Amino acid sequence: MMTDPIADMLTRIRNAVQVERAYVEMPTSKMKEGIAAALKREGYIWDHEVVEAQPQNVLRIHLKYGQAGEKVITKLVRESKPGRRVYVGVDSIPRVLGGMGTAVLSTTRGIMSSREAKKDNVGGELLCTIY
Repeated sequence: MMTDPIADMLTRIRNAVQVERAYVEMPTSKMKEGIAAALKREGYIWDHEVVEAQPQNVLRIHLKYGQAGEKVITKLVRESKPGRRVYVGVDSIPRVLGGMGTAVLSTTRGIMSSREAKKDNVGGELLCTIY
């Protein structure tokens, strides 16, 4: 039994980026789809799609690399964990790498990046940081 599916998702992405895979697949959930959508809006991945499969649908994330093959995702860290939840208000949303990175939050308005949360003036659970 998996206790933290989001940490598993982030680990799969990290491992796939390290070996320069074109895409990575994992069991899907609404939370994972929301995180993938936020990563796409911020430009860290090309695309994501849900592939119909049995017994469970699969989330396929198409990874993004630079012109010369450099990694777009260099670090992906899980912040809020099942044993230690991290909640932030709109004023305490962290600036990741001096504004060069992004934090992903779960808010009352859905999963969004730190930039979107500040624009909408909402805080929430700090899921992960990426740069």
